[in-house]
Amino acid sequence: MAWYPNATKYELQPESDSQPAIRPTQFILHSIAAPWTARRVYEYWRDSTNLESHFGLGYAGDLGQYIGTETRADANYQANRRPDGTGAVSIETASNTNATDRWTDEQVDRLIRLGAWLHHRHGIPLRICRTHDDPGYGYHRLHEEWAVGGTICPGNARVTQFREVVFPGIVAEAANPSPPEEDDMPIAKLHESNAFDVELPSGSWVGLAFRDAVIHAGPRTLIGPLYVQLTIGDAPQGTRLDGRFYATDPDGSSPSGYGDLTKWGAGTHQFLHNVDVPAGKHLRFEVCATTPDGSPVTLIHRLVTGDYVAS
Repeated sequence: MAWYPNATKYELQPESDSQPAIRPTQFILHSIAAPWTARRVYEYWRDSTNLESHFGLGYAGDLGQYIGTETRADANYQANRRPDGTGAVSIETASNTNATDRWTDEQVDRLIRLGAWLHHRHGIPLRICRTHDDPGYGYHRLHEEWAVGGTICPGNARVTQFREVVFPGIVAEAANPSPPEEDDMPIAKLHESNAFDVELPSGSWVGLAFRDAVIHAGPRTLIGPLYVQLTIGDAPQGTRLDGRFYATDPDGSSPSGYGDLTKWGAGTHQFLHNVDVPAGKHLRFEVCATTPDGSPVTLIHRLVTGDYVAS
């Protein structure tokens, strides 16, 4: 799970440990229709309901985080966690009881900085979500699939602010390099490639090596997404390419996958991974090409790249 270094941690239990993992692809903004501090929002989630958001933001800019951004939170209906494992990061923001007021300057500043961090940390693309499952940024009422029975949240004034101030601010802030999360833990760069041809039999999973079969040996914290880029030579039309990151014990046993990522056809394809590698685990990658006629295809180049902190 990932915790924003500039938020106060109010961890909700048992939800933080019991709810399933997600791969964050969206950031959805809410108004809670109450003039509460981040601490008071935490108390409400803890004591009064089985719902929750990842973050809470008070009028004064006090920002709290209740659940890691790679764990499901239940504020976004069908966007909480989809069948493919993707899901939305959510924030509840203090407002008047009718949710008609504007965000304060302090709230706007925190929303922009958090939105930029989510781009750097999880690779959320810098666009407003075009559909309910399109990666990007949005507000609760933007798509009906995000709210049971519909909602006016976050109110007209804040929708205008989102489009004219907050989202453009996130885009501008995200242009700045991502700072290290801990001053005493320098960021390292992983960048390895291999142009050795590998034949991929149709329908078979093949583990890939770059320098060796292990991409990361934990504990490692990823700073932004990890990318694996594969280039496939000639392939029949309709060829399906599935990639999968998975964690194992150091000897390669006890594999645990993170879900398949699917691409189509020949050419170059990217696969993205956002989950930190815990101590005592190795991160690996495998690929499966499935052709309509059962013929093999050739992987002609592979590359892995991404920043991390070795803790």
